Amino acid sequence: MENNEAKPSSGSESRREFIKKTATAAAVVATANVFKTPVYGQNQAPSTGRVIGANDRILVGYIGVGGQGQAHVDSQKRNASENNIVQAAVCDVSKTRNGEAKKMIGSSDVGEFEDYRKLLERKDIDAVCIATVDHWHTKTAIDALNAGKHVYVEKPMTRYLGEAFDLHDTVKKTGKILQVGSQGCSDAKYHKAAELIGKGKIGPLVMSQGSYMRNNPKGEWNSYEIFPWVTPEDINWNMWQGSVNKKVPFNGDYFRRWRKYYPYCAGLLGDLVPHRLHPLILATGNPEFPVRVNCIGTRKIHSDKNTPGTPERDVAESIQLLAEFPSGLTLIVASSSVNEQGFPDIIRGHKATLYFGGNRVELKPERPFADEIDPESFDNLTPGEDIGEHEKNWFHCIRTGERPNANIDLAIRVQTIISLAEMSDRLGISCLFDEKTRKISTGDGRPVEPLSYASVTPLTYGALPLS
Repeated sequence: MENNEAKPSSGSESRREFIKKTATAAAVVATANVFKTPVYGQNQAPSTGRVIGANDRILVGYIGVGGQGQAHVDSQKRNASENNIVQAAVCDVSKTRNGEAKKMIGSSDVGEFEDYRKLLERKDIDAVCIATVDHWHTKTAIDALNAGKHVYVEKPMTRYLGEAFDLHDTVKKTGKILQVGSQGCSDAKYHKAAELIGKGKIGPLVMSQGSYMRNNPKGEWNSYEIFPWVTPEDINWNMWQGSVNKKVPFNGDYFRRWRKYYPYCAGLLGDLVPHRLHPLILATGNPEFPVRVNCIGTRKIHSDKNTPGTPERDVAESIQLLAEFPSGLTLIVASSSVNEQGFPDIIRGHKATLYFGGNRVELKPERPFADEIDPESFDNLTPGEDIGEHEKNWFHCIRTGERPNANIDLAIRVQTIISLAEMSDRLGISCLFDEKTRKISTGDGRPVEPLSYASVTPLTYGALPLS
């Protein structure tokens, strides 16, 4: 990643330089090795699958080729020569989508599958890109890893927390490269922030914030058209439903607008919030598990009523989560589908604050530390937030064994926040988390079982009863 030189913003340098040299030298020395890239899967037993050298071509399969899946097919086709890949196979429960993806690749040699397990049986495929409905992420990813494939899985990494740790443990066991599809993690400004924070430039972390906001008068996700081909004849509906607790007859609205319904997605928490959480947690430089998460969501606008014929959503139209971490950092992230005005990305330290915008990071000292900390700005940081750059990082790490930008250690911490936030909102509780035991409890110490496919997941919005 290309980083520009810092630009001091102002000021009387002599006293500042003296204070900085004496007050921060220890911090700089202590963090000198923080950003060395570790080898992913080091000291682990070898897994199956081909060992890929620096100049070897990577064969890629695609599991789930709807809108986002086809975006990956298109991006990777355009960058195939640069990434030295072959697009080898596509898989979807829809015959139409399979045909569209195969046509997009433009080769008669592309394999076409309805059952992803058949795709994974192909020994020549090295890596898979998973863009299924959320409740299929874990199953397909774990099976792919165990089959010796490297994995790019869309966000959110999993539907529920328990399976997130199953996937985490499988990545560690197999040593394969897993990248979560939150492309903000390949945006250079968040890596610059992690570097500054690691060097003690803003002091101990205090608060951070971000948001992802939209305003859709007809209801978010209702713009996904229910095409004429969306029929039981085209779609393997039983496979699509998979492990959800409450099976329902074929429904085109559920198939196309599944992010509205709890059995398949956590709504804004699963779709938009991860885009802010991943880079903000990455930017701290030392991602932590949360110790406490609170979340409040509402759906009082009833925007779905403006799209005739669509059921009303289970999930919130507006949501805010607040997380606390062992270091004392607190984080707030908001998301809405009924108002576009959000919070700017900011990370506050005891001594200085970081502001993000475009391809720029600005460091401003807090008033009491103005003599110690220089204001600085970092401009023209590249690359920016881009799917192609994120995919390129994945392919690079497959060849080198380096840690990808949205790696499993970052992703499991982000997914813990997401899952606890859903529980907090739906159960009406404050969720405390113990990293060592992976257990959840309420503020008054009562243990709470995480939501899962066996949980009550009614197709109505509201709190679930405590057991």
